[in-house]
Amino acid sequence: MDKEILEFTHFNDAGRSKMVDVSEKKSSERVAIAKGAITMNKETLQKVIAGQMKKGDVLGVAQIAGIMGVKRTSDLIPMCHNIFISGSDIDFEIDEANSRILIEATVKNTGQTGVEMEALTAVSVAALTIYDMCKAVDKEMTIEAIYLAKKTGGKSGEFINSKHQ
Repeated sequence: MDKEILEFTHFNDAGRSKMVDVSEKKSSERVAIAKGAITMNKETLQKVIAGQMKKGDVLGVAQIAGIMGVKRTSDLIPMCHNIFISGSDIDFEIDEANSRILIEATVKNTGQTGVEMEALTAVSVAALTIYDMCKAVDKEMTIEAIYLAKKTGGKSGEFINSKHQ
């Protein structure tokens, strides 16, 4: 395995946490796609589909919350850089057979560091928002399998998650 991959870059010489210096990195176009899911009771999913949740349009609110999460990632994850986001989108797919909502976030930027954490945060915040909006009728919902599906750009190039295809 490449030695560079094994080295932790978030520690200084004294062994304390630090934010990585990206000033020497070349700027490139970067895209990250993260995915996840929230499973719920069939009745709850039907209420979401029919727009019958008392708090409003569940997926519409979750989409906005996920995008807001992208913009606030550096406030939530201590060593993340505050970066310019070129674009962000969240898609939902209803999986009625398994009574769940699949969530996919795509985040783009052109810069010296990637947007993987922003994409993962978008999925997490969207899933938490769905939970919040539906918890009055279903406290047994499960947020699951949040992962980086793909990323492009930067020094390491393209990554496709082989564990989730």
